[in-house]
Amino acid sequence: MKKIPNPTLSRSSLARFGALVAFATFAAPLQAQDEAAAAGAESSVTLWTMFQQGGWAMYPLALFSVFGVGLVIYCALLIREKNFAQPGASAEITTAIDTDDFERAQKICEEQPGYLTGIFSRGLATAAEGHRQADVINESMEESSTRVLAAPLVFVQYLQVIASVSPMMGLLGTVSGMVKAFRNIASQGLGKPELLASNISEALVTTATGLLIAIPALMAYFYFKNKYAKISSGIYENVGSLTRRMISQGWIEKT
Repeated sequence: MKKIPNPTLSRSSLARFGALVAFATFAAPLQAQDEAAAAGAESSVTLWTMFQQGGWAMYPLALFSVFGVGLVIYCALLIREKNFAQPGASAEITTAIDTDDFERAQKICEEQPGYLTGIFSRGLATAAEGHRQADVINESMEESSTRVLAAPLVFVQYLQVIASVSPMMGLLGTVSGMVKAFRNIASQGLGKPELLASNISEALVTTATGLLIAIPALMAYFYFKNKYAKISSGIYENVGSLTRRMISQGWIEKT
C-alpha cells in the first residue's frame, strides 16, 4: 500500500511560521505609532503658527488684546473703594467741621486731591462765595461730581469698545480669508485643495481670536461697571453726611 504523506507541518516550519506571526503582530503597532507620531509632528500647531495663519487681521487683534489686558490691570488698580471714599481725608474733614475750622477743611481738600475731596471742595468753595443755602451747595457739588466721577468711567467704557470691535475685526479677517479662497478657486479650480484649506484656516482663526478677546473684555466691562456704580454711590453718602454736619455746625442753612 502506498503511504499517504502526513499533512502536518514539521517543527521547523511551525517555528518559522510562529516567528513570522509574532513579527507581524508587534511590527504593525510600532509602524502605526510611528505614522501617528509623524502625523502629529506635522499637524502640531503653536501660537505663532496660528498667528501666521490668521493673516493681516491678527496684527490689530494682537493690539486689542494687549490694550485690553492693560485696561483690565489699570481699572483694577483705579476702581477701588479707598481711592474713591478717601477714608483718611473724610475723617480729617469731619474733625475740621466739628471743631468749626472752615479753612482747615478747605486746606485738607487741597492737600489730598481725590474724588471725594474734589466734590466736597466745590461745596466749600460755594459756601465761601456767600451761598448759605443747602440746596445751592448740593447743586454745586452735583455739578462737580458729574465731572469728577466721569473720568474713571471712561476707561471702563474702553473695555466695551474692545469687546465690540474685536469680533468685528475677526469677522473682517474671515471675509478676507473667504475672498482669497474663492479667488483661488476661480483662478486655479479645485486642483489645489491645500490653498483653499489655508484660506479657510485664516478665516476661522481670525474669528476665534476676535471672540477670545471680546468675551473676557465684556466680562471685565460689566464687573468694573457694577463695582464703579457701587463705589460711586458710597461717595454720595459720604458727601451727604458731611453736608449735614455743615448744617448742624451752622456753616450753611437748611433749605
